[in-house]
Amino acid sequence: MSVYARPPGQPFKRLFFAMAFPGPQAKAIARWRNSLNLGNARRVPAANFHITLLFLGDVSVELLPAVVAAADSVTRPTRPLRVVLDTLEAWHRSSVLALTADQPPAPLLRLAYDLQQAMQPLGLTPELQGYRPHLTLARDFRNPAPEAVEPPEFWLTGTHFALFESRKGQYLPVQEWSLS
Repeated sequence: MSVYARPPGQPFKRLFFAMAFPGPQAKAIARWRNSLNLGNARRVPAANFHITLLFLGDVSVELLPAVVAAADSVTRPTRPLRVVLDTLEAWHRSSVLALTADQPPAPLLRLAYDLQQAMQPLGLTPELQGYRPHLTLARDFRNPAPEAVEPPEFWLTGTHFALFESRKGQYLPVQEWSLS
């Protein structure tokens, strides 16, 4: 959550850092997800699948160059990040169904932490407490996690991460950084 207070009436963008994944990986997850009983939940489009590293929220457009510069200063892993999404969880507080990593890789956790630290001098103080890498499958999900015929085990490889703008249900990359 961002506690950055932008002046009223000032243009802003809704921003987050995340790793997106190539089409074939997203399509495989979507096919698996479609085999689940999701009731009336809203399925997240496969094109929007990502693992959030840091959610910034509403950020003044004026601050955008500083956000990019701060992310530039973060030490990045020198090779692609491999993440295994192997646990299906219903998060009732946020009403989402998510795939999570039972054992998230240390370089992924470090990258998320370093991004959070880089944003603090800008007055962006998102909470990373309890950070759990996850991929949201469905929103408005209020039931227990459904039984899956096949247990989840998706090996995702992130070759880059990006600063995304969330606009009208689409996630648009603003800037990308390589992980290799």
